[in-house]
Amino acid sequence: MSERILLIEDDVRLAGMVRDYLGGFGLAVSAAGSGAEGLAILAARHFDAVILDLMLPDMDGLEVCRRLRGESRAGGNVPVLMLTAKGDPMDRVVGLELGADDYLPKPFEPRELLARLRAILRRGRGTGEAGRAPVLRFGRLEIDGGAMEARLDGRSCALTAHQFRLLEVMARAAGRVLSRDYLMDQFRGTGLEAFDRSIDVHVSRIRAEIEDDPRHPRRVITVRGAGYVFAQQQD
Repeated sequence: MSERILLIEDDVRLAGMVRDYLGGFGLAVSAAGSGAEGLAILAARHFDAVILDLMLPDMDGLEVCRRLRGESRAGGNVPVLMLTAKGDPMDRVVGLELGADDYLPKPFEPRELLARLRAILRRGRGTGEAGRAPVLRFGRLEIDGGAMEARLDGRSCALTAHQFRLLEVMARAAGRVLSRDYLMDQFRGTGLEAFDRSIDVHVSRIRAEIEDDPRHPRRVITVRGAGYVFAQQQD
């Protein structure tokens, strides 16, 4: 069965080109021309990923992403690839903070769009090996690789596919200090590598979900000048 992609893009010509190109690789692409239309479609139907333009006629892509991530239903975890013609690095950081999984500036090569989309689709569905992975338990925190879900006291943590994967990488190396360069290498070829401070942004978001007090983290600890360490012993 073809994976279903929702493209939220008001440029009709570009939307048609993207739909035709991705369709040639077996992806079923639906299009919405505004943020409100896109959110309504997402509320009614399941999609495997969303390609979201930052500049929309009724609301910007950041607001669409914020509303989508605020949904409690499963669709709130759909992977999001954000597109933009703006070059402000702060837009990229804000997009990541709001839950975008990747970020691609316009104009872009269709092959790069396809490669990045395939990457977030793989992370979104998990691999066969991940599906067989045991649940990692650290005190009150559970990291379920098969479900791609982290749970604190049984409550599901609202993490994007990028953020879950980053948390899992750190948890599997619990007790070891991992440098930012090492963590960036684990995501080579994905959206994380493009942004100088994206690891810090994602760690901040992870802490907001799994720490009792994100300002004084006890699970993901910063080692100044070295990187991050995931605590082996946790409450």
